[in-house]
Amino acid sequence: MPDREKILVLCTGNSARSQMAEGLIRHICTDIYDVFSAGTEPSFVRPEAIRVMSELGIDISSHRSKSVDEFGGKKIEYILTVCDNAKENCPYFPASTRLIHHTFEDPAAVEGSEEERLNAFRRARDEIKAYVPSFLEKIGA
Repeated sequence: MPDREKILVLCTGNSARSQMAEGLIRHICTDIYDVFSAGTEPSFVRPEAIRVMSELGIDISSHRSKSVDEFGGKKIEYILTVCDNAKENCPYFPASTRLIHHTFEDPAAVEGSEEERLNAFRRARDEIKAYVPSFLEKIGA
């Protein structure tokens, strides 16, 4: 069986938006693509991201924040950057890699009560979820 094409979702911290996008795309395309996420400045997976994804029945609790450097030299067919900083700082990938950009507001930047922060993560999750079909259409899935 041939290797599946790979999707890398890239953000700055690989803590929220890219983790949620990885979880959503993997959930939809589990048998079609290998899906990963990474950051240009990795940190940790935000507990709020884990919690709001679990509300959809998607478990990202075993995810870890990874550096984009871990994917250097690997064949990646599609890179989805989900923040402007990652787009501007995306390392070089071969010309055959298709770069797609769609920015989402950073829920980790929202301060306030736990419920206000969770609502920001829900908004980001829902925006990403609404965008995923368009992304998949762009890559011909």
